[in-house]
Amino acid sequence: MLTQLTEMNAAVLYGQEDVRIERVPMPHPEKGEIVVEVQAALTCGTDLKTYRRGYHAKMLALPALFGHELAGVVEAVGAGVTRFAAGMRVVALNSAPCGKCFWCARQQENLCEDLLFNNGAYAEYIRIPARIVEKNTLVVPSHVPLEHAALTEPLACVVRGLEESGARPGDTISVIGAGPIGLMFIHAAALSGLRVIAVVKRPEQVESARLFGAEEIVRTTGTRDVIAAVRGFTEKGRGVDIAIDAAATPMTWQWAVDMVRRGGTVNFFGGCAVGTRVSLDTNRLHYNDITLKASFHHTPATCRRAFDLVVSGRFKCSEYITGRARLMELNSVFRKLMDRSNDIKTAIIP
Repeated sequence: MLTQLTEMNAAVLYGQEDVRIERVPMPHPEKGEIVVEVQAALTCGTDLKTYRRGYHAKMLALPALFGHELAGVVEAVGAGVTRFAAGMRVVALNSAPCGKCFWCARQQENLCEDLLFNNGAYAEYIRIPARIVEKNTLVVPSHVPLEHAALTEPLACVVRGLEESGARPGDTISVIGAGPIGLMFIHAAALSGLRVIAVVKRPEQVESARLFGAEEIVRTTGTRDVIAAVRGFTEKGRGVDIAIDAAATPMTWQWAVDMVRRGGTVNFFGGCAVGTRVSLDTNRLHYNDITLKASFHHTPATCRRAFDLVVSGRFKCSEYITGRARLMELNSVFRKLMDRSNDIKTAIIP
C-alpha cells in the first residue's frame, strides 16, 4: 500500500541528455489530489527535445521529474475527492487551465495565463494536482488498454490543430513530417474524412504514412520540387486546402505556405527553435487570401474528444505504440529515438 512506502523509482532530468533513475520520496495526495500508480508512460517528441536540449522553458525547472503522457490506476485520493477512488483506471492529462483569466474566458484555455503543467510520468507513481483532477482526469473503460489511453494528450493537441484549421470532410490536406505527431495528424485527418498527402523524408516513413491513412506520399529525398509534387496530387495543381507543418523547420514552414491553394489555411503546428525567423512571400499571402495559424497545446474539450476517439477503437492505438521498455531502460530508449529509429512511441512500463 502507498502509506507503507516512503520511496519510489523515478526518472529525474538534470540537463542535456542527463536523465537518472533515482529513488525519490513517494508522493502523497493533498486536498483535492490523487496519486496514480503509473501503468504506462509514453515517449513523446516534446520529451525527446527536452532530453536533447536539457530544458523546457514552460513545463519544468531542473532538476525535475520527467515525462507527461500517462495512464494508470488510482492508488490514493486526498480529502474532498469524490469522483475518483482507489483502484479506478484513469488517464490524467499533463495540464489544466485556471478557467478564470482573460484567455480562459474566451475559450482559449490552451493560452491560460496560469496554465498548470504536471510532469513525472516516468515513475512508479505520480501525484495529480487538484486542478488537473477536477478538469482533466478521465476514467478509462475496462476494455481500453491503459497504454492506449495514454495517447489522449498528444491526440488532443492534434484534434485541436485540425479543428483550428477548419478541416472539413472532403478537404485535401498535406501533412509535412511523419514523426509521432505527423503520423497522428495523418490518421486523425483520414478518420475525419480528409484526403491526406503525406510529405515524408525516410523510406520507412512511407509505410507508416500509408498505414495511418495517407492516400499520396511525397518523399523529400529524391524529389526535385516538393511543392510541385504535392500540388501535382491536387486538381489542376491548385494546391491543398490545408497544409500542416509537423516538422518544425524554417524550410518546411515555407513549403506549407507554397503548397496551399488560394483561400487555404496553413497551420504551423511544429514549433521551431527559439529565435528562428522565416521569410514568407507577402504578395502571395495577401493576394491569395491565405490564412496562417499556429496551434499550441490542447483544451479540456479537445482532450475529451481525443479520449472519445481512443475509446471508440477507431484510432489505431496498437500500431502507434511500437515498443515497450522498463523504466530503467529509459536512457537507452531516448538514445535510440535520437538515432531516428523506426519506433513511433515506446510505452515505458514502470
